[in-house]
Amino acid sequence: MPLNLTLASRNLFHDRLRFVATTVGIVFSVVLVMVQMGLYLGFGQMVTKMINHASADLWVVRNGTKCFEDPSLLEAHMQRTIDRVDGVASASPLVIGFSDWKLAGGQLTPVFIVGSDLDKNVLQPWGIVAGSVGALNARHMVAVDLSYRKRLGVSKLGEKAEIRGHTVHVAALTEGIRSFTTTPYVFTDIARARAYVGIPSSMASYFLVKLKPGADIGKVRDKIQSDVKNIEVLTPAQFANRSRDFWLFGTGAGMALFAGALLGVIVGTVIVAQTLYSSTKDHLEEFATLRAMGSSNHYIYAVIIYQALLNAVIGFALASLVGFAVVWITASGALPVVITPWLMGAIFALTVAMCVASALTAILRVLRIDPVMVFTR
Repeated sequence: MPLNLTLASRNLFHDRLRFVATTVGIVFSVVLVMVQMGLYLGFGQMVTKMINHASADLWVVRNGTKCFEDPSLLEAHMQRTIDRVDGVASASPLVIGFSDWKLAGGQLTPVFIVGSDLDKNVLQPWGIVAGSVGALNARHMVAVDLSYRKRLGVSKLGEKAEIRGHTVHVAALTEGIRSFTTTPYVFTDIARARAYVGIPSSMASYFLVKLKPGADIGKVRDKIQSDVKNIEVLTPAQFANRSRDFWLFGTGAGMALFAGALLGVIVGTVIVAQTLYSSTKDHLEEFATLRAMGSSNHYIYAVIIYQALLNAVIGFALASLVGFAVVWITASGALPVVITPWLMGAIFALTVAMCVASALTAILRVLRIDPVMVFTR
């Protein structure tokens, strides 16, 4: 181990109470940043879950649609125009909208209806643990997620409820289809979805377009856009980005998460800077002795930087354990914290930068040391 690293570690661990206080500050800061950014990623995944699970090359949406949950309507006859476009294999309507779920006891709870042509497999429930997608083709059959069993009052197949005056039966149960708005998704056939949402059979929310093999997606998109009025044609990535941007930045949720992360960085930097400065001030005589013995400024700066890096590594390691515990706890929650390898790498780099930047205050203090003070004590 280099001598300056040895000196840094001894300085760091000499005052254990100060070391613990510094570590707690770094852990708090890193965990705050990690959780805030993990919530940002988790939120981004939640708001695009339906789009990502849909089997479509293009989405036809009403002009100005902000996100998947935006209940805009299109004329159903547009499907024929889209089907005639060269390169289109099929255009399937999708119906979405809010409705009320009436429990056996008479209580009402809001639900979000998702209806599609189940035979075309454009957007079906996934993660099925009981029942089947095929069972939804029967009259007034629905699929719900087990995570909402208490709210919806269902826990097994065959149980009944009421949506907009229609008695429905649970034909499939899923696991893992949670809504970031906490409003349960209810999957059904498109004809029943129209009745549950209360829109006529001549309307649809979206058209999901599948292309023929080898078709030029850009040309098909432009052709649909020119042939159909008052619509936008988006790729799944474009629609996902639009939905994510709306919920994260259009509602202010994203800025709140970033503000929390920034607060964590500021708190961590201040705590580490104060601790390193205090530690350096307590060891001024030792640093002055090193300078009197002929040690270069570079050598002394390295001691302080090493001390900051040790703080960063230890603090980040402990914060990672806390972060992964949070991931595990929130995995089945309404808004899971998602931590990816690249996020871990970015936060580690941020932790190092934060601690090294904090070391600058201590370095500036060392710059003002006069080696003569060794001989005047």
